[in-house]
Amino acid sequence: MFTGNTGRRYGVIKNLWPVKKWNMPQRPTDSIHAYDIIIAGMGCAGLSLASRMVAQGKFSDKKILLIDRVPKTQNDRTWCFWEKGQGFFESIVHHQWPKTWVHGDGFSQCLDISPYTYKMIRGNDFYAYNLRILKGQSNFTILQEEVVEVHPDGWVGTAGGNRFHAPLIFNSIPSPRPPATEKLIWMLQHFKGWVIKTADPVFDPAEATLMDFRVDQARGTCFVYVMPFDNHTALVEYTLFSAELLEDEEYDVGLDTYIRQYVTAGSFSVMDKEFGIIPMTNHRFPSGKGAIIPIGTSGGQTKGSSGYTFQFIQKQSRLLVDQLARHYDTGARFKPVGQTPARFRFYDSVLLDVLRHQRMPGHQVFLQLFRKNKPAQVLKFLDNESTISEEASVILSLPVGPFLKAAMHQLF
Repeated sequence: MFTGNTGRRYGVIKNLWPVKKWNMPQRPTDSIHAYDIIIAGMGCAGLSLASRMVAQGKFSDKKILLIDRVPKTQNDRTWCFWEKGQGFFESIVHHQWPKTWVHGDGFSQCLDISPYTYKMIRGNDFYAYNLRILKGQSNFTILQEEVVEVHPDGWVGTAGGNRFHAPLIFNSIPSPRPPATEKLIWMLQHFKGWVIKTADPVFDPAEATLMDFRVDQARGTCFVYVMPFDNHTALVEYTLFSAELLEDEEYDVGLDTYIRQYVTAGSFSVMDKEFGIIPMTNHRFPSGKGAIIPIGTSGGQTKGSSGYTFQFIQKQSRLLVDQLARHYDTGARFKPVGQTPARFRFYDSVLLDVLRHQRMPGHQVFLQLFRKNKPAQVLKFLDNESTISEEASVILSLPVGPFLKAAMHQLF
């Protein structure tokens, strides 16, 4: 799980793409289904936003609805991310690693990623932590219903025929995607992971494997990462960047082959499994329409060229809560926040163009990044937090030809 598993997906809702005019509806006063705020979808984005609202302390007088079709009780995904210091969800970090390995043809190195630490949060821990906080708030209502429509006029409709109204709707439920074009790219990051327990003590719990490209690259950019929890236990994940999914048994073969070749010659057992699909696209997601503020992947918080999501969601959630507090404190007009800066969208488009049109093998791109740059510099760049001069240094470490062709193709 390179970025954060989005495995189980909603059915899509009616397509609501943005307009420039931003008119926020007023809260209806004559409906038992009226709220100040609705959060549609209780995944990473919805629950992060809700818990940050509680922590901020200025919304206890607001009536808030969280709605999702599933109860969020299963360990259906994990999120891995790098972070400086302690974060908002530090208390539920399952494990963290100060060093990460990168392997590939002619390159194998254990990287000190300071000042960052690589961290993992498990889905069931995340859900339980946030729901425990939210269920203790009298102004929050948590409802299990399937959302089938989110409307800019300020209401959501459910499969059960209910309609809930609010002047602000934070929506993480995906809409149908527009079709790919010559320049609009849709690829998939897809992965299957096994949590394994080995008979022999083969893992170092202080060192993770971020990317291991010593696997077949015929089906797309393919790598394995390994997240050890102790000397015997680790999450091993087989990941591809490509246009098409594999058959389920092909992921299993890839995992089994890798484990027997690079992890252990002894016996091992599979304790748990996960599967996920994350969009990799240069599509510009809507920033908002009417009452709707898209959040999470639906709000463009999955990095197009890598699939990393968790930390981008946290940045957007923090900005939205601050903006919301100003809105209620001063009456200032609420505006969407957290959109990706234009230059980083362009960098993502160029890399996706390189991968889609096979201008350079993907594994060579990533190996070159880590071979020619300091690890912290690469991670800062992938976080969209680098300066232009730092970005120039990273970009110039890559071959000019393939990336120039891709850039020109995206521009003209």
